[in-house]
Amino acid sequence: MFTDSVPSATALVVTSINRPNDILQALADGSAKAGVEFIVTGDTESPPDFALEHCRFVDIAGQLATGFAFAEACPTRHYARKNIGYLIAIRQGAQIIIETDDDNWPTEAFFAPRRREQRARGIRDAEWVNVYRYFSDAVIWPRGLPLDAVHAAIPPYETLQDAERDCPIQQGLADENPDVDAVYRLLLPLPQRFRRERAVAIGPGAWCPFNSQNTAWWPDAFPLLYLPAFCSFRMTDIWRSLVAQRIAAENGWWILFHDATVWQERNEHNLMRDFADEVPGYLHNRQIASRLQALPIRPGREHLGTSLRNCYTALIDLGVVGREELALVDAWLADLRGLGVVES
Repeated sequence: MFTDSVPSATALVVTSINRPNDILQALADGSAKAGVEFIVTGDTESPPDFALEHCRFVDIAGQLATGFAFAEACPTRHYARKNIGYLIAIRQGAQIIIETDDDNWPTEAFFAPRRREQRARGIRDAEWVNVYRYFSDAVIWPRGLPLDAVHAAIPPYETLQDAERDCPIQQGLADENPDVDAVYRLLLPLPQRFRRERAVAIGPGAWCPFNSQNTAWWPDAFPLLYLPAFCSFRMTDIWRSLVAQRIAAENGWWILFHDATVWQERNEHNLMRDFADEVPGYLHNRQIASRLQALPIRPGREHLGTSLRNCYTALIDLGVVGREELALVDAWLADLRGLGVVES
């Protein structure tokens, strides 16, 4: 039995090296109005005088002062320091963690109450699914989808079974400048807007990458928030999503994709640099999914820690993640054990 979320038990986590901008102000104002705890983790490049009302900014010194093993072990100047924000939110008792970035404008719906159980059409046992095709008639695909799956056949939306589904990980889309890869940005038109009032759940035997730009997590899935550090920057949240999908499938969980509740005013990027950072995904994401699928994963909360570690060991053995990652995974799991989130 699932109920509406309690806003006071919701945390919003962002990492940023920028000064407070209009988007961060909008996130802070929306959080204050909705009773959401807004946490921003900084890095060595963050302004030392960062100050924003209704926002808890945690600089490097503050991160180290948490006592978390991960805060000590994680490299600086890296998006993976967002993991420390998750740990802070968990320590504070968050029952829902929402994440976004400092270039995503929230809509009013972004702060609406959320439910873990959702009635949605679902797709499973379909290999790679370009879920954006259920939200747009344009040629468009999510970052991390194998390029040879962009046009792969998918069942019509109307034929998908509509049912109540357990969705402790929920990915909202982003309008205007959505999360697409550099190949798309170099060749195809923007802005794009997605279809409203639609949701699709991805189940066991189906794969679709999701990102860290507009995603909500419930406590059972908190261990799967882990963002790896010793890999391509453009793949850190994508490979996290593949690990999460593999473990979710064994626990009977679905990954929900729903209509856009943010629109992106994208920070400046060098698209050719993005392309180079995405090459490991273009080349290896199918292999990664196959290797993860072959792993023996045991269901149950008591096995989440072991499952997560086994998945990253497999990625290290594939050579797509550096061997240094295992020390960070162990630090993350040690912190989660200290918080009572994992047992192994």
